[in-house]
Amino acid sequence: MKKKIIAAGHICIDITPVFSKKDACSNVSELLEPGKLIHMDRADVHTGGSVANTGLALKMLGADVQLMGKVGNDAFGDMIQQIVNHYDAGGLIVDQDSSTSYSVVIAIPGIDRIFLHNPGANDTFSNADIPEKDLEDAVFFHFGYPPIMKKIYENDGAELVTILKRMKGKGIATGLDLAAIDPDSEAGKADWQRILEKSLPFVDFFVPSFEELCFMLDRKKYDTLLRSGKDMTEILSMEKDVKPLADELLHMGSKIALIKCGTAGMYCKTASQSALKEVGSRLDLDVALWADKEGIQPCFRADTVLSATGAGDTSIAAFLTAVLRGYGPEKCVALAAAEGACCVTAYDALSGLKSLEELEEKMGSGWKTRG
Repeated sequence: MKKKIIAAGHICIDITPVFSKKDACSNVSELLEPGKLIHMDRADVHTGGSVANTGLALKMLGADVQLMGKVGNDAFGDMIQQIVNHYDAGGLIVDQDSSTSYSVVIAIPGIDRIFLHNPGANDTFSNADIPEKDLEDAVFFHFGYPPIMKKIYENDGAELVTILKRMKGKGIATGLDLAAIDPDSEAGKADWQRILEKSLPFVDFFVPSFEELCFMLDRKKYDTLLRSGKDMTEILSMEKDVKPLADELLHMGSKIALIKCGTAGMYCKTASQSALKEVGSRLDLDVALWADKEGIQPCFRADTVLSATGAGDTSIAAFLTAVLRGYGPEKCVALAAAEGACCVTAYDALSGLKSLEELEEKMGSGWKTRG
């Protein structure tokens, strides 16, 4: 019998205008100038956000998944409903008073993505939107993108804490992922150190990216890396920059921290056996197998790179699927990195994905890593 996982949180429609390879540049200002007309290829339109990216990837990887998110009663909402229904993965709430969230993803070859984002109905998602009956057979509850869900992060994350405590009280294992923050937005002015301090004691698997985490916990270092003008994952030090953050996360209460570091790979650290005994009992985690682990997983070399959209989310889907199958931490993290390398071979989050069996076969045949 499969273990049911709930993928809850942020969902939107992603619109990605496709640039020509001749438009590749190292700085966005080289291409985007006022009054300039740029000839584009087709636009890719797909679901986005943690619920769609991680949730549907979990579904494709064979997990028993239920989606939990909100859309508006509009054209974008209809599109999202049609897409998730295609995967036989319903469960979305239609909010008559909100618009559907959307992102315009500017993925210019040669530079990191830029997102133009409207949070829409995601801003109203709350604990009240999670039906009690849907939790009866759930083993794992994964929540994604609180930084772009207003009701979740306001009041020092009180609603997020309520949701996580509710899950822990039922023995359901919890996962939490973050999202990039606009520094000038309301979320950018929130006290994320405080929010994490309050919520992480109720988080079993915390899976943020380095950039998101550095912004929240070490703003001075974040600004320094940002001023370099380079992709910060290309210049970070795992030992000096990432490890201290992982240590802090476990100190705050997270049981397992997996930090996504882009092309630098992934950094994983787990708590002691006594701490891991607090992981949701329904998951039946092999505590001895997972306790006191720490390590770096290099990034696998992608066959081609079209867009990093959804790479972090789908890597977490592979990680969680492996966790649900009872795999050990090293194998779970390796499969996560491998799936991320497959994801970037397509413009959307799902088209490039491979099954865990295909990933293991590819890794076993000498798949090279970066560095």
